[in-house]
Amino acid sequence: MTVYIDPPVWPGHGRVWSHLVSDVSYEELHAFAAALGCPPRAFDRDHYDVPGTHYERAVRLGAVEVGSKELLRRLTEAGLRRRKPPRRGAAATPSRPS
Repeated sequence: MTVYIDPPVWPGHGRVWSHLVSDVSYEELHAFAAALGCPPRAFDRDHYDVPGTHYERAVRLGAVEVGSKELLRRLTEAGLRRRKPPRRGAAATPSRPS
């Protein structure tokens, strides 16, 4: 079982946040997040948003500390990356004239 956490540097709602991912399965990720005390609403497509106040506890529970780029690489290589769908009504990228 390997879950990864990046440093709590992502600002939002008056806090800083980390991302928690698995490189094995979403089931593993959900189980770890539940043990950490993360509510289901903290799950965002392929990761949990974890408040900085929970970072040290996540590491004590076994989350491996990695940088954000490494976290994304591991998530992508595991085939667990889920990108945001394109925004409705977003303008398409203009093509260049021939």
